[in-house]
Amino acid sequence: MTLQQLRYALAICDCGSLNKASQSLYVAQPSLSSALSQLEDELGITIFTRTPRGVTPTAEGAEFLSYARQIYAEYKGLMDKYKGGKGVRRKFGVSTQHYSFAVKSFVEMVKRFNTSEYDFALRETTTLRTIEDAASLRSELGIIYLSDFNRSAIGKILRSKDLAFTPMCKCHTYVYLYKGHPLAHEKSISLSMLAPYPNLSFEQGDSGTFYLAEEIFSTNDYDRQIMVTDRATMVNLMIGLNGYTLCSGIFCEELNGSDYTAVPFLNEDPSKSDIMEIGYISKKGLARSPLASEYIGFMQQYLSGDPHASPVKD
Repeated sequence: MTLQQLRYALAICDCGSLNKASQSLYVAQPSLSSALSQLEDELGITIFTRTPRGVTPTAEGAEFLSYARQIYAEYKGLMDKYKGGKGVRRKFGVSTQHYSFAVKSFVEMVKRFNTSEYDFALRETTTLRTIEDAASLRSELGIIYLSDFNRSAIGKILRSKDLAFTPMCKCHTYVYLYKGHPLAHEKSISLSMLAPYPNLSFEQGDSGTFYLAEEIFSTNDYDRQIMVTDRATMVNLMIGLNGYTLCSGIFCEELNGSDYTAVPFLNEDPSKSDIMEIGYISKKGLARSPLASEYIGFMQQYLSGDPHASPVKD
């Protein structure tokens, strides 16, 4: 097994097809296919399942690629340190649930570095994709939340993928809605008050169990519910349909605009905690990169100044 083979396998995984990977690597597709076959023969496993639409990792392949990405990242870090990083574009990626503070912190972090020397990636995505990206090292960090409801289920997934969760803040639940909403000026809002209005939730894909929902109280039986995939659509539906979502109350007005507000959620069921704990996940045993440290620092700085958040020290 060679580092070149690892690089090829990772490129195929990231591109989703041999054709796109060959173009990205500037390698002829037959040579790439041959290198992959040799690697699979040496390992005694099938790394990818080939389909007319491209390739997808097998269960064994996904596990191998996770280790391969870690090894290749360590190799690149070694090259950066002892060769001064000349000619090497360093990479840093973050995958996250839909948090505007995570985007704002990313913006501030990128401003500190020369973008001609780095490949940056910010992926707002589903909970499971966030976890999988961190596990495979496609992203160095993942931003998620835990609660009394999902902690056991998500904790089990994190342990199975050798990931650690580091909390950054705790917060109560808020109702996020348009300032023109009929309930926007209430001191607090309960679910019974929200019954006439559509609940907006981020879609979690085919594996979207209740435990992976970005919104707390995901098992509630809402009379009206609309699933969305991005923040822009969600806020548009808040205006057009008087929709709402349950969230941490931590949002960046600079990015989201000043037309929305967060009202404290009135929890009518004392048996259910409304506390959310937001933090980052990362691979256990992997040295944190300088960029990851900078990014975490910006997030902690932002959260320490938000009235809805109670920071938790790293």
